Amino acid sequence: MKVLTEGHYYELEHFEKDESGSSESLQFIEKVPKGEGKVQDLVTVNNGTTNEEVLKVLINRMNYLQAKFPCRENAIVITKLEESLMWLEKRTVDRIARNVEGKQLK
Repeated sequence: MKVLTEGHYYELEHFEKDESGSSESLQFIEKVPKGEGKVQDLVTVNNGTTNEEVLKVLINRMNYLQAKFPCRENAIVITKLEESLMWLEKRTVDRIARNVEGKQLK
């Protein structure tokens, strides 16, 4: 993995390397504060995915692998990924309830 933009944009190596040196990129949504004052709205400067979406992909992949090659370790990984997703979703619900979702507080 190579960090192209800290926290937002990554280059991922292929597992099986070939002569082309090809890789995949992973772009997370990037927002910056706009406005003045204690609460600033965030605006998108680079569209991309979210942590939640990446976790959903990993959960799907691990469930697929668990069906083919079941083991205790896979089951634990699935549980922890699902738990991580639950906490991120709870954070969003809490931020919406506090009316701070999509805002940066100074």
